[in-house]
Amino acid sequence: MAKIKLGARPKTFEATVTVPMPEGGTASVTMQYRYRTRTEFGAFVDELVAAAGTPPATSPQEEDVRFSLRQALESTRDTNADYILKIADGWNLDEEFSRASLVQLCDELPGAALAIIERYRAALTEGRLGN
Repeated sequence: MAKIKLGARPKTFEATVTVPMPEGGTASVTMQYRYRTRTEFGAFVDELVAAAGTPPATSPQEEDVRFSLRQALESTRDTNADYILKIADGWNLDEEFSRASLVQLCDELPGAALAIIERYRAALTEGRLGN
Protein backbone atom coordinates (compact mmCIF):
# COMPACT_ATOMS: atom_id res chain seq x y z
CA MET A 1 0.00 0.00 0.00
CA ALA A 2 1.32 3.44 -0.94
CA LYS A 3 2.01 6.03 1.71
CA ILE A 4 0.20 9.35 1.48
CA LYS A 5 2.44 12.35 0.87
CA LEU A 6 0.68 15.70 0.89
CA GLY A 7 1.80 18.27 -1.64
CA ALA A 8 2.99 15.67 -4.17
CA ARG A 9 0.13 16.17 -6.57
CA PRO A 10 0.24 14.44 -9.94
CA LYS A 11 -0.02 16.38 -13.19
CA THR A 12 -2.29 13.71 -14.65
CA PHE A 13 -3.88 10.42 -13.66
CA GLU A 14 -5.29 7.49 -15.59
CA ALA A 15 -8.74 6.02 -15.14
CA THR A 16 -10.58 3.34 -17.06
CA VAL A 17 -14.07 4.35 -18.13
CA THR A 18 -16.81 1.81 -18.88
CA VAL A 19 -18.72 2.96 -21.94
CA PRO A 20 -22.27 1.84 -22.78
CA MET A 21 -22.53 0.63 -26.37
CA PRO A 22 -25.63 1.08 -28.56
CA GLU A 23 -26.23 -2.67 -28.85
CA GLY A 24 -26.40 -2.98 -25.07
CA GLY A 25 -22.89 -4.15 -24.22
CA THR A 26 -20.04 -2.15 -22.78
CA ALA A 27 -16.53 -1.24 -23.86
CA SER A 28 -13.78 0.63 -22.07
CA VAL A 29 -11.35 3.44 -22.67
CA THR A 30 -8.47 4.47 -20.44
CA MET A 31 -8.36 8.24 -20.13
CA GLN A 32 -5.35 10.35 -19.23
CA TYR A 33 -7.09 12.99 -17.10
CA ARG A 34 -5.67 16.30 -15.92
CA TYR A 35 -5.44 16.40 -12.14
CA ARG A 36 -7.25 19.12 -10.24
CA THR A 37 -7.82 19.32 -6.51
CA ARG A 38 -11.42 19.22 -5.40
CA THR A 39 -11.41 23.00 -4.93
CA GLU A 40 -9.77 23.56 -8.33
CA PHE A 41 -12.42 21.37 -9.92
CA GLY A 42 -15.13 23.50 -8.32
CA ALA A 43 -13.53 26.67 -9.69
CA PHE A 44 -13.19 25.01 -13.12
CA VAL A 45 -16.90 24.15 -13.22
CA ASP A 46 -17.83 27.65 -11.97
CA GLU A 47 -15.83 29.15 -14.86
CA LEU A 48 -17.58 26.92 -17.38
CA VAL A 49 -21.01 27.80 -16.01
CA ALA A 50 -20.21 31.51 -16.05
CA ALA A 51 -18.91 31.30 -19.62
CA ALA A 52 -22.03 29.43 -20.76
CA GLY A 53 -24.44 31.88 -19.14
CA THR A 54 -26.39 34.00 -21.56
CA PRO A 55 -28.96 36.58 -20.54
CA PRO A 56 -32.53 35.76 -21.48
CA ALA A 57 -33.89 37.46 -24.59
CA THR A 58 -36.15 40.41 -23.86
CA SER A 59 -37.96 40.29 -27.19
CA PRO A 60 -37.70 36.88 -28.86
CA GLN A 61 -37.69 36.88 -32.63
CA GLU A 62 -39.00 33.97 -34.69
CA GLU A 63 -35.49 32.51 -35.12
CA ASP A 64 -35.00 32.64 -31.33
CA VAL A 65 -38.13 30.60 -30.74
CA ARG A 66 -37.66 28.01 -33.49
CA PHE A 67 -36.30 24.76 -32.13
CA SER A 68 -34.12 22.31 -34.01
CA LEU A 69 -33.31 19.00 -32.36
CA ARG A 70 -30.42 18.52 -34.79
CA GLN A 71 -28.90 21.84 -33.77
CA ALA A 72 -29.45 21.17 -30.08
CA LEU A 73 -27.79 17.75 -30.28
CA GLU A 74 -24.96 19.12 -32.43
CA SER A 75 -24.34 21.84 -29.86
CA THR A 76 -24.32 19.29 -27.03
CA ARG A 77 -21.91 17.09 -28.99
CA ASP A 78 -19.50 19.97 -29.52
CA THR A 79 -19.79 21.19 -25.93
CA ASN A 80 -19.02 17.70 -24.62
CA ALA A 81 -16.01 17.37 -26.94
CA ASP A 82 -14.66 20.75 -25.80
CA TYR A 83 -15.22 19.82 -22.14
CA ILE A 84 -13.31 16.56 -22.55
CA LEU A 85 -10.42 18.49 -24.15
CA LYS A 86 -10.26 20.59 -20.96
CA ILE A 87 -10.16 17.60 -18.62
CA ALA A 88 -8.03 15.07 -20.48
CA ASP A 89 -4.73 14.85 -22.35
CA GLY A 90 -5.13 11.49 -24.06
CA TRP A 91 -6.61 8.02 -24.25
CA ASN A 92 -5.67 4.49 -25.23
CA LEU A 93 -7.74 4.37 -28.44
CA ASP A 94 -6.14 3.85 -31.84
CA GLU A 95 -7.50 7.21 -32.99
CA GLU A 96 -5.52 10.36 -32.22
CA PHE A 97 -6.76 12.29 -29.20
CA SER A 98 -8.01 15.44 -30.93
CA ARG A 99 -11.09 17.63 -31.07
CA ALA A 100 -12.17 15.98 -34.33
CA SER A 101 -11.98 12.47 -32.85
CA LEU A 102 -13.76 13.64 -29.69
CA VAL A 103 -16.55 15.18 -31.77
CA GLN A 104 -16.87 11.87 -33.61
CA LEU A 105 -16.92 9.94 -30.32
CA CYS A 106 -19.57 12.25 -28.85
CA ASP A 107 -21.68 11.91 -31.99
CA GLU A 108 -21.38 8.14 -32.43
CA LEU A 109 -21.34 7.17 -28.74
CA PRO A 110 -22.99 9.91 -26.65
CA GLY A 111 -22.97 7.59 -23.64
CA ALA A 112 -19.17 7.51 -23.85
CA ALA A 113 -18.93 11.28 -23.51
CA LEU A 114 -21.18 11.26 -20.46
CA ALA A 115 -19.27 8.37 -18.88
CA ILE A 116 -15.89 10.11 -19.46
CA ILE A 117 -17.17 13.34 -17.96
CA GLU A 118 -18.81 11.62 -14.98
CA ARG A 119 -15.76 9.44 -14.25
CA TYR A 120 -13.61 12.58 -14.05
CA ARG A 121 -16.05 14.36 -11.73
CA ALA A 122 -16.31 11.34 -9.45
CA ALA A 123 -12.54 10.85 -9.31
CA LEU A 124 -11.93 14.45 -8.23
CA THR A 125 -14.85 14.98 -5.89
CA GLU A 126 -15.40 11.54 -4.37
CA GLY A 127 -12.29 9.53 -5.10
CA ARG A 128 -12.51 5.99 -6.41
CA LEU A 129 -10.81 2.75 -5.57
CA GLY A 130 -9.78 0.66 -8.57
CA ASN A 131 -11.02 1.18 -12.11
